[in-house]
Amino acid sequence: MTTSPAIDFAHVAYGIGDLSAEFSFARAPGTVTAILGPSGAGKSTLLNLAAGFLTPRSGEIRIEGRRVNDLPPSERGISMVFQDNNLFAHLDIRTNIGIGLDPALRLDASAWAQVEAALDRVGLPGFGRRMPSTLSGGERQRVALARAFARRRPLLLLDEPFDGLGPGLAADMLGLMLDIRAEVGATVLMVTHDPDEARAAADEVLFIHKGRIAADDPAQGFFERRDLPDLEAYLGRQSGN
Repeated sequence: MTTSPAIDFAHVAYGIGDLSAEFSFARAPGTVTAILGPSGAGKSTLLNLAAGFLTPRSGEIRIEGRRVNDLPPSERGISMVFQDNNLFAHLDIRTNIGIGLDPALRLDASAWAQVEAALDRVGLPGFGRRMPSTLSGGERQRVALARAFARRRPLLLLDEPFDGLGPGLAADMLGLMLDIRAEVGATVLMVTHDPDEARAAADEVLFIHKGRIAADDPAQGFFERRDLPDLEAYLGRQSGN
């Protein structure tokens, strides 16, 4: 029995001219992929195409074998964690997580218990009635991970979620994300500008340059490559040295 890729981009094109992007890749279920590249290369474009926030002009996107080009984000089986954690400032923490389960908040006692369990899982028991403004940056990011954990979707998209956190806290959050991913069984696409994050977390790497996938390889040994001038420039190394 053949398992469908968790996500499959087949000649997915977006934009026109110098602002165009085109991506083809597939990922097996349960893998973690780091998406690297210089600013403006198209990393977030790829993630937003997967999420459904952008619509491709051609090509096909499949998630677990299902074509999703015309589906809204809510119907794609994804969770997404943003750099700014995307919390509603006027809603308390439990409501922010509950909206991830049902935007209309039609939640029964079991669902609210799921929210509390997610807060426990990320180390924030009893925080449900707190407001986002009372939390530190690291705590807000824990809430964003709690929402992803509660949703338990098969595809987890991360857009530089730990950028701006100190190195120690970022490493803690990365470890928590990997633990949650393993418990949920999710496939992860993670945009990052930090090669160390990619080394620590990823099974595979997509290196994006000028709207194209310049490299798609296993993470092991990837950063030791010396045959890609664009990667050398991105890493600040002089090619050939």
